[in-house]
Amino acid sequence: MKTPRAFYNPLAIGAPAPFREPPVKLERMIHFVPPQIEKMRAKVPDLISKVDVVLGNLEDAIPADSKVDARRGFIQMAKDNDFQSTGLWTRVNCLNSPWLLDDLLEIVLEVGDKLDVIMLPKVEGPWDIHYLDQLLAQLEAKAGIAKPIQIHAILETAEGVKNVADIAAASPRMHGMSLGPADLAASRGMKTTRVGGGHPDYVVLADEAEGTQRAAYQQDLWHYTVAKMVDACLSYGIKPFYGPFGDFSDPAACEAQFRNAFLMGCHGAWSLHPTQIDIAKRVFSPDPNEVQFAKKILDAMPNGTGAVMIDGKMQDDATWKQAKVIVDLAVQVAAKDMELAEVYGL
Repeated sequence: MKTPRAFYNPLAIGAPAPFREPPVKLERMIHFVPPQIEKMRAKVPDLISKVDVVLGNLEDAIPADSKVDARRGFIQMAKDNDFQSTGLWTRVNCLNSPWLLDDLLEIVLEVGDKLDVIMLPKVEGPWDIHYLDQLLAQLEAKAGIAKPIQIHAILETAEGVKNVADIAAASPRMHGMSLGPADLAASRGMKTTRVGGGHPDYVVLADEAEGTQRAAYQQDLWHYTVAKMVDACLSYGIKPFYGPFGDFSDPAACEAQFRNAFLMGCHGAWSLHPTQIDIAKRVFSPDPNEVQFAKKILDAMPNGTGAVMIDGKMQDDATWKQAKVIVDLAVQVAAKDMELAEVYGL
């Protein structure tokens, strides 16, 4: 464990100092692009204005014989576009793969000055973050990069879930974490082939009543893990995210899963298909009615103390904090979305 004085020191001579306060950015959806496909790269200029984050995917879903093409495609995509306020991320291959080292060496040295975040898969403990942290510092120094590249961990193994708080605290580079339900299900030995979402067999039964059929209520397989991840992330000032929802034919179920994550504290989710962009934008932007009521609370309690009655409901210091979360998010959304800014009155 580093001492507090050393925690924010650069890990290589000439590397940029880590962020003491990470950038405040709207990241409702992290949109995945397979960069080895030229026609998908051609859509990026139009995509930049529609999403909060563009992510070049190098890991799962990229065939082994396309890994090098995906890496080169991402570098070209980064060079060809001005991402402005939209985040540019990449998901590199996992640490025990034969591609990870070249992913980092080539991407950071060629386009590291444009890269905001590296998403690291299958993180099992703080040691994985420490390795990437040190290597990034060396590469940033070599490339003369002025802004530190952040790290986003994917929580997708049983050991990673066990060590989630230590992962969150591992480095000042930590941006946040995403839940990776498919790999996590395999790691845990869960008996499901679904990528996120519920399962019809994961239910509780209502009490038995004579002469009536017992009702079954489907439960959320991911509630415990999302809650644990949210607590770890918020304890250390980083951001939690829901990951993929794999059934593109069921937008209602996707929206329900995203909304559960939003209500529990997640900042955004992955969009793997264009139809999921608008779902994530809608879910992770606060409801206009909630914003208006939250503004009433803040207006009635300017210093955040005391207690007032608004629309027949008691509001106090705790609800003031809840209201501030909603209004602060609305302000971020309004800065990017003029239509919602008008609806919010901001």
